[in-house]
Amino acid sequence: MLSLDALSAIQTNLLSPVVLCFLLGCVATWVKSDLRIPESIYSILTIYLLFALGLKGGVELSHADTALLWRPALATLVIGLVTPLIAYFSARSFGKLSVADAAALGAHYGSVSVVTFIAVQSFLSGMGVNYEGFLSTLVVLLEAPAILVSLLLARFKQAGESDWSTLRTAFHEIISGRSLLLLIGGLVIGALSGTSGYQRVEPLFGAPFQGVVALFLLEMGIVASKRLRDLKKVGVFLVLFGIFVPIVNSLLGAVLGHMSGLSLGGTVILSTLAASASYIAAPAAVRIALPEANPGIYLTAALTITFPFNLVFGIPLYLRMVKQLVELMP
Repeated sequence: MLSLDALSAIQTNLLSPVVLCFLLGCVATWVKSDLRIPESIYSILTIYLLFALGLKGGVELSHADTALLWRPALATLVIGLVTPLIAYFSARSFGKLSVADAAALGAHYGSVSVVTFIAVQSFLSGMGVNYEGFLSTLVVLLEAPAILVSLLLARFKQAGESDWSTLRTAFHEIISGRSLLLLIGGLVIGALSGTSGYQRVEPLFGAPFQGVVALFLLEMGIVASKRLRDLKKVGVFLVLFGIFVPIVNSLLGAVLGHMSGLSLGGTVILSTLAASASYIAAPAAVRIALPEANPGIYLTAALTITFPFNLVFGIPLYLRMVKQLVELMP
């Protein structure tokens, strides 16, 4: 039975502009509306969000205490190494998927959804829960390791069947892709310019940020709902996988986040990052290194199952879980 506190958190999340815009996008698809954000505008929104996120994180990083940062950073790297293995072996053992499909899921579920990160920040701000400003750094740390672990695992299992040079190509795709490049670039610029430099561009990257998030989630709702038909093809296993693997990963993130000294809000964010699934960086890398993997499996799982689950129900669940963990491990 859910407590009043948990129900209140779910209600707050469901009534937030971010979630409501996502649901509006879903409704637009279901009623066969011609509503769609043009591809060029969508690209601009993506660039804006990634750069703004890195910029704000860099400003916070410029005056963050290094002594407080290294343990959460280490915890994040551990998450990036362990969560793809959880996803991979779950897919192989319970779903009986091929090595390529299981590794593709590992890459997606070990990496991170930047939009889910933004959504959990909005949720916590609405709940009045504070969190560390340097957490954007952890997003960068979590983006690449899981993808590399999964691709290496696939190539190890397929030894003699593939060209290892594709790994170098995939690594270059990860590092040079706009997702990581904008995040890292924003972090560096924010850290070098500091608070005084950020104040000059704050009118663009400050107040408008939440509005841009809402528009982006509107488009995400349209995209996700269009893939609902794929659920008939992927079967019950992938639906269960897309819900329960994130919950397991979130528990790992909650424990490591709390042990690393993060605040309640910071631990919730790290737990949510661990539970999220990438649908920007990971698909690009997997498409190059594992062309034999089925996009209908990994994209449907990440975008149509896990992303909506986290956005609507997962984030309040992780907050409740972290609160209970803090009570058990003060």
